[in-house]
Amino acid sequence: MRLFKLPNLRTLHHQPFTTVQPHSTLHQSIISSQWHFVEHLADTLTPTTITTVLHNLRSHPPLVLQFTQYFNPNNTNLECYSLSIAIISQHSNPNNTKLALTFIKSVINSQRFTHTELFNDLVKTRNRLAISSTAMFDLYIKGFCQLNKPDEAIKCFYLMKQNRVLLRIETCNDMLSLFVRLNYTHNAWVLFAEMFRLKISSTAYTYNIMINLLCKEGKLKKAKEFVASMEAVGLKPNVVTYNTIVNGYCAKRDVDGAHKVFDKMRVKGVRPDSYSYGALISGMCKEGRFDDASRLLRKMEGLGLVPTAVTYNVIIDAYCNKGDIEMAFRYKDEMVKKAIRLSVSTYNSLIHALVFEGKESEAEDMIEEMESEKLVPDDITYNILINGYCRSGNARKAFNLHDEMISKGIKPTRVTYTSLINVLNKRNRMDEADNLFAKAIERGVVTDIVMFNALIDGHCANKNIKRALLYLNEMDRLKVFPDEVTYNTLMQGYCREGKVEEAISVFDEMKKRGINPDFISFNTLISGYSRRCDMKEALMVKDVMLSSGFNPTRLTYNALIQGLCKINEGRVAQELFDEMVSKGISPDDSTYYSLIEGIENVDEFLEK
Repeated sequence: MRLFKLPNLRTLHHQPFTTVQPHSTLHQSIISSQWHFVEHLADTLTPTTITTVLHNLRSHPPLVLQFTQYFNPNNTNLECYSLSIAIISQHSNPNNTKLALTFIKSVINSQRFTHTELFNDLVKTRNRLAISSTAMFDLYIKGFCQLNKPDEAIKCFYLMKQNRVLLRIETCNDMLSLFVRLNYTHNAWVLFAEMFRLKISSTAYTYNIMINLLCKEGKLKKAKEFVASMEAVGLKPNVVTYNTIVNGYCAKRDVDGAHKVFDKMRVKGVRPDSYSYGALISGMCKEGRFDDASRLLRKMEGLGLVPTAVTYNVIIDAYCNKGDIEMAFRYKDEMVKKAIRLSVSTYNSLIHALVFEGKESEAEDMIEEMESEKLVPDDITYNILINGYCRSGNARKAFNLHDEMISKGIKPTRVTYTSLINVLNKRNRMDEADNLFAKAIERGVVTDIVMFNALIDGHCANKNIKRALLYLNEMDRLKVFPDEVTYNTLMQGYCREGKVEEAISVFDEMKKRGINPDFISFNTLISGYSRRCDMKEALMVKDVMLSSGFNPTRLTYNALIQGLCKINEGRVAQELFDEMVSKGISPDDSTYYSLIEGIENVDEFLEK
């Protein structure tokens, strides 16, 4: 018995098979948000499949944005990315725009394609899809701005110009802000001029950026002219405009000029805010006008304006620098009473003041207080403490703090290592200083002249000039340029050993490099010759010192008097003493001791 009927073989042979296309399945999975299935398929997809699906999802930018999570180098090509960017850029929802920008930045960072390749493909995609919006290019440039890539942003701007695509003013403002922040001054002015030529209408925000740039350049008169230009094109200067110029005047320590702008601001009907007063208070503190700053603080409070933490930090830092810790702590207490949250900067100022007065234990108490307020000490906090312990000679405590920094994931800086090298220098532990320097290099710390000078000084003080000269060569290799301190230190090292001729060679090398010797350079040579009793040469250096525009100091006269007394030239020594006094330079004990030992008529000299 047949349980089923066999099909006609001829019919079966001619029956077409219906197969499900992979892009169709993928499309349906995305539309129905079956993302687990999309994830399962991701490794089997091809660029062609993805491109086809993206075309079918043109009207669904949020779904395309989600789909991009499954892209990888094996299943995508340039077209996949440019098509995705073109589609997701059309979505107006702010949250989705933010996610779209994140995707674009990931594409930029991947470096799979050059920026020009991606731009050109975006142009082709835009034309193919007949998209009139420039949103994709705006987001592309915004991506460069957020990634701090000014060169790429400006190249993209010119590519757009070549393709007759105009940027939105908001994107231009992003570029201008980036250029000003990174000191790409020339680029900022070129872009601003291009915007004018392309008739991209500036906003008040645009003018505020350029006014900020002018203030940074110290061109305050030009900045005020820009305010007039704003008004001429129908844009009203706002509180940010005036605050920027007030800040500019305060930065130049011209509080009176800042006050004039402040007054004009009120005349124009723009009400000063907390930042306006904060800028003036900051300017007053820089000029040491603490009472005026305090009065202005009370005035703003009387107007119902709440001072910011930044304003308090400025006042606290000013009093700390003045050495008035009591007043600084009063303002700190005032912040606490007003429920204004203290910042790491607040504590750093106070800790620095305490350390400067040798109150390291109180400074450490402040760190405990910081941590109880859920504030994390930063590298500046630790550097302040480490420097304090190094100055007091407590190397063990300083190195313990260095280890604590590392254990907390805070990277030591060149300031950290310079302080530690200095404390090792004082203890003649130069092998450890060398090892510490090598460790700093391994950790990627960028060295500077101060760090090298500390090492050179340590080795010269320990009579190891050969090692000091190796560091001079290392400076050349790392493109760290020596200064007068470097050469003076080497000269002092040679002179301590009586090798004045070698010191003279260093002096000549210094001049060849275009570094002008200072009074320390001349005093070093004078001391070196005087120590050797080569007084003819010492006095000749004094004459060169005078002809170079440097007046002899107490150190100059003391060295010469000591040397002359050693060779029984008491009369000449006494003449130099009289010259020294006539120039208003007060002798010290060593001057008198040298003369008493070296002249014959001691009683007559003492009476005189």
